Amino acid sequence: MNLRRVGLLLAAGLLLAPAAAACGGASGGDSGTTLTYWASNQGTSLDHDKQVLQPELDRFKQQTGITVNLEVVGWSDLLNRILAATTSGKGPDVLNIGNTWSASLQATGALLPFDEGNLGAVGGKDRFLTGSLSATGAPGKPPAAVPLYSLAYGLYYNKKAFAAAGIAKPPTTWDELVADGRKLTHGDQWGLALEAGSPVENSHHAFTFGQQYGAELFDPAGKPHFDSPAEVAAVKRYIDFMAVDKIANPSNAEYANNQSVTDFASGKAAMLLWQAAESSLKSHGMSPDDYGVAPVPFLDPTPPGGKRINSMVAGINMAVFANTKHKDAALKFVSFMTGDAEQVALNKTYGSLPTVKSAYTDPAFQTDRVKVFQQVLSSTAAPLPMVPEESQFETLVGTAMKNLFADAASGKPVTEEYVRSKLTAANQQVKAGG
Repeated sequence: MNLRRVGLLLAAGLLLAPAAAACGGASGGDSGTTLTYWASNQGTSLDHDKQVLQPELDRFKQQTGITVNLEVVGWSDLLNRILAATTSGKGPDVLNIGNTWSASLQATGALLPFDEGNLGAVGGKDRFLTGSLSATGAPGKPPAAVPLYSLAYGLYYNKKAFAAAGIAKPPTTWDELVADGRKLTHGDQWGLALEAGSPVENSHHAFTFGQQYGAELFDPAGKPHFDSPAEVAAVKRYIDFMAVDKIANPSNAEYANNQSVTDFASGKAAMLLWQAAESSLKSHGMSPDDYGVAPVPFLDPTPPGGKRINSMVAGINMAVFANTKHKDAALKFVSFMTGDAEQVALNKTYGSLPTVKSAYTDPAFQTDRVKVFQQVLSSTAAPLPMVPEESQFETLVGTAMKNLFADAASGKPVTEEYVRSKLTAANQQVKAGG
């Protein structure tokens, strides 16, 4: 995901704006109804997603008589578009959201609550994985969405590069990753590829590293603590892959459109921290036999208060605008997309994981790589804080890290105090309540 242009909207507190007029779509009964659907970019391009999704939407129309007008929206624009729709009313009936936005968008009142009745219309709560449901809205409230694609971070590594460097197995600690990264950095090859120009990618790692260092981004009252000593140490550890360890190419400071995946696929980097890269790697000509996937490393020893967390509960949720004129048709579409057949077909294509338990009987989800992600999601992943201000964390801290990487790339020292100053500035920009 990439939220490069959402900062001004969030800083202005637009997440508090109420939803306005009704969403688009034709009038009438379900058969003959037209829904508008904003899908997130999951594949190698917007056009690739259209090619994947349109046959499924045609199948839904054959079954129900409901037409779905599809628009695939890139991650750099998606949250902007959603926020604008909450005020203008010129939005879709159904949409995909990054699961980390669930509580923030829930706070706008623009999304249909998936209470017991609405959950029942899509098959019921018990169909979904508990971990995936944990990232669908604020605790104690009906979910603002339902899980569509489950994701977790893993460490992708190039088997040939590891063998050539005499590295027998993937690293399990950050010290091991740095040591391996130095062995793998030579000539035109770097040890680790980073999507360092992407605020949202940066923020995901800020959260995970922070968990390992014992940081809490928000206190129980919702007050941000982005500049705690533990979070400062966590962010510095991540920036230091480029600034101090020199295992990441300084050019990565500008990467915000999946260029790190391309570098890994083309052999320009030997390791990559990523979610569901399989389809992208294949599109760039990399064979599944050329790489492995291991759990993201941990700190060793674990600092006081540190947690054994190595991924956020990542994924994509599916939501319905509360003011749609076609609630029943929209819920039928959500039910279709989260049904067993579509869960198998779409997650198999995208390399993500089903969000419903029953889909895991398919052989596609019995591979060693999938089992790594399943294990992470079930035991060492945690959801980002489900508070209204979470989207501001992604934008503000992620952008601060983007700027820190730019400093590192230019050779400017990135000291602990300098990191703290940037995180304190981000902390001070948070708008209470959204």
